[in-house]
Amino acid sequence: MIIAITGLNDKHKLNIENLSALYFEEVTVDFTPKGEDITVHFTIEEADESVHVSALLEDKIKEYSSSFTLEFEQSEERFKTVKKAVNHVYVKLLTEKTGLQQPWGTLTGIRPTKLMHQLLRSGMTVDEVRTRLKTIYLMSDEKIYLLERIVERQLAVVPDLYQLDKEVSIYIGIPFCPTKCAYCTFPAYAINGRDGSVVAFLDGLHYEITETGKWLKEHGIKVTTVYFGGGTPTSISAEQMDHLYEKMYQSFPNMENIRELTVEAGRPDTITPEKIEVLKKWKVGRISINPQSFENETLQAIGRHHSVEETIEKYKLSRALGLENINMDLIIGLPGEGVPEMQHTLDETEKLLPESLTVHTLSFKRASTMTKNKEKYKVADRNEISEMMKLTYEWTNNHGYEPYYLYRQKNILGNLENVGYAMPSKESIYNIMIMEECQTIIGLGCGAASKLVQPATGKITRFANPKDPHSYNERFKHYTHEKLLKLNELFHLQ
Repeated sequence: MIIAITGLNDKHKLNIENLSALYFEEVTVDFTPKGEDITVHFTIEEADESVHVSALLEDKIKEYSSSFTLEFEQSEERFKTVKKAVNHVYVKLLTEKTGLQQPWGTLTGIRPTKLMHQLLRSGMTVDEVRTRLKTIYLMSDEKIYLLERIVERQLAVVPDLYQLDKEVSIYIGIPFCPTKCAYCTFPAYAINGRDGSVVAFLDGLHYEITETGKWLKEHGIKVTTVYFGGGTPTSISAEQMDHLYEKMYQSFPNMENIRELTVEAGRPDTITPEKIEVLKKWKVGRISINPQSFENETLQAIGRHHSVEETIEKYKLSRALGLENINMDLIIGLPGEGVPEMQHTLDETEKLLPESLTVHTLSFKRASTMTKNKEKYKVADRNEISEMMKLTYEWTNNHGYEPYYLYRQKNILGNLENVGYAMPSKESIYNIMIMEECQTIIGLGCGAASKLVQPATGKITRFANPKDPHSYNERFKHYTHEKLLKLNELFHLQ
């Protein structure tokens, strides 16, 4: 499918391409038309106070037209308003042409909840925000209601969410896993045979933690949360975990007062009684044990070398040894799975009832093994994916879980979303902070990206550590010092 566009400049190209991909699996957008499958002619008329956008879509059979007028706002660049109007018109045209309804309307970004927070902070009422999301962004009532529930929950869990911009949270990346999953694009390297690389990496990470801790203490910067991700942070040995957490407690200020300490133990095949004792020793309050699916055939297909039975065994072991806040991740749309398999996974989850549940929708990430070999992996169609998502909404609602964070991804099946659910008071504060971008996240370790949020303006810049252990091991001192210089600039420190 080739879509020709006239009347727009290149500033609109990426947005038009992203919206086109929601409606057509294989699509090329051409801004120099030569008689393609579909042609869309845009007309933009700007006045002092508003912009009027009209468009005509022509294919070989029929014509479709749409128009929209939007007022300019003093707080927003004129081009952003124009872009909203263009997106509105284009989505209406493609919806009429294809019959496909997009529940997220014109939104292609990954953080819809952030938009709702921004509108509320601007002084709008909930009713005014609801009207805006529906009339300008064309969002469905169902998705607007979901956003309202999440934002309300976030502000109940973190009442001072908008005042935490002078504190930081810390993400520590451990780039090792037992094996690499087919859908994964995180910095994750099979740990077998990498003993030397692991030791060298941990030496660098200890240095980075020490220097960052000195900076935090010197400037009186508080830490809100600490999150160990990866990879799988429990891939390293119990002794290595113990030394790492000891270094963290020695280095970071007031560890006894931080709001949350999470360690992902996502791969059940990395969990041992010795590691659980280390987690308890250092007061880790929240862990993840991620089945992804309760179908052994699926786990083999996606490269997870653990069984359903091992997931259940390690979950029960963690519970028996005293861990009281466990998250589980599930993925909708894994290869070969449909509604019956999703229902089975939920039935098995019901027997365990973790404190929180993160429901992901499969995304074909550009660099993943699954995407590179897409023809080998059969996945459900859009309608079945939507049915599976509906199942999880109903199941979580019926079992006392509340949605508390949400994000979306490019190439996500069904143009849907990933949603974190939790029992009351079991929400992950770190997940809220990283999604709503209300404070700086300092990334330490291999593949960790620091997200630097300016306290006054909310402007975000990023600083990434190397993704592979070899590069990290060679230059961790350089990256540590560069990052601390950027933090000094961010907080206006000498």
